[in-house]
Amino acid sequence: MVEIENKKLYEEFIHPPFSLLDAQKGFWQKKKKEWLDLGIKSEVGRNEGLTYNKISIGKYRQNEKESKLNTSIFDPFLTELMYSWFVPEGGKVLDPFAGGSVRGIVASKLGLSYTGVDLREEQIKSNYQQSEELLEEDEIKPVWYCGDSQNILDLVKDTEYDFLFTCPPYYNLEVYSDLQEDLSNTETYEDFLSKYLLILDNSTQLLKDTRFVGIVVGNIRDKEGFYFPLVHDTVSIMQKIGYRLYNEMVLSTVVGSLPMRVRAQFRYRKIGKHHQNVLIFYKGDIKKIKEAFPQERIKRKFYPTKNEKGMVKLC
Repeated sequence: MVEIENKKLYEEFIHPPFSLLDAQKGFWQKKKKEWLDLGIKSEVGRNEGLTYNKISIGKYRQNEKESKLNTSIFDPFLTELMYSWFVPEGGKVLDPFAGGSVRGIVASKLGLSYTGVDLREEQIKSNYQQSEELLEEDEIKPVWYCGDSQNILDLVKDTEYDFLFTCPPYYNLEVYSDLQEDLSNTETYEDFLSKYLLILDNSTQLLKDTRFVGIVVGNIRDKEGFYFPLVHDTVSIMQKIGYRLYNEMVLSTVVGSLPMRVRAQFRYRKIGKHHQNVLIFYKGDIKKIKEAFPQERIKRKFYPTKNEKGMVKLC
């Protein structure tokens, strides 16, 4: 009976709207591959091996072969779910920590407008190149601004967004640039949080009423191995600017090389982490949610098929 009910939930909501999102399952990996088969290359525009930062290099590196880990890539199927669940039909998405092209490309394929901000000019150029290569002429094109999201109210002129969806730097877990304004390059965690609060406060001022904020985030360790409570601090920051935590999901990510790394880690009783937190915030009267989001069921809008040349297209 449970399996039957779960199958119905997949049919009605694309994925069961549960607090656990298991990206290791075959269903999830299949949907993710459908997106990646479009040709999305979100890692383009960033250096390789970003996950080894100034803290982890040396003390926790076992050998030179580990010095180049894969740069993290945002999950396009997670993006599809969040847009499908929390953005009104034909809505506008704002992303103050844009990074790669994924969240913009997915928005366009779902008929949504997307505006992203990123500090690095090379990343913006790469994102626009991806957009030109992967999107059809009649599809809404994403817009990326190059600049500091602390000044997002000056950079972005549209003040009527329907969803803020982003993934901030995990402090200095991945150092993206040596720019002074870069949150991943701040000297202290307290300085990071101060700038983080300012960006979220300014960004949420661009949202319509009765709308959600989605933030994908995770705790990260300091140089001694203790956690910075970034998830907790994100919730605290959002509460300070008037948004309350409405949904909390755990994204169970693919294990990858963790089984090899965890042996050394566990000698210090350090548990291997392979999840992220997906936090959904809301400000206002919850009774108005049903008015803003009248759909009782969620219909998937992305159906890839192969044409004669083997390229993926939408039908």
